[in-house]
Amino acid sequence: MTIKNRFGWPAAAAIAAAALLAACGGGQKGRTLAGQVALRGTSEIGVNSFLWRASLDTLSFMPLASADPYGGVIITDWYSNPATPSERFKATVYILDSRLRADALNVAINKQRLTVNGWSEDQLSPDTATQIENAILSRARQIKLDTVG
Repeated sequence: MTIKNRFGWPAAAAIAAAALLAACGGGQKGRTLAGQVALRGTSEIGVNSFLWRASLDTLSFMPLASADPYGGVIITDWYSNPATPSERFKATVYILDSRLRADALNVAINKQRLTVNGWSEDQLSPDTATQIENAILSRARQIKLDTVG
């Protein structure tokens, strides 16, 4: 059932007029919505778009298990380097803020080693997660520079 059939022509005309007026409203002069989003670094996803894209770019070599752009969580599936098939890694990225800041990012890495009993948790260098965080932050800054100028 359409709006016209349910509420009649006046209601349909009022809704159409409201939609047209909403499209004309607000914003900074001379800037498109895309430009405003790029300057703020946020979009409809709820977290910093530069950190979001940089996280996906940085971890693109790992298979993606889950990505929640509203909650800011990216979870990869297990990845094994072909050179070391007895090790595998899984990453979880948490984007905690809508601003491009170092404390708006948290990375957790899990490592497993194949034993005769199957996969078991293995020790990981404590600075591995920090190195990935730094790579994501560097990529986010580059994306921002490329977008904003």
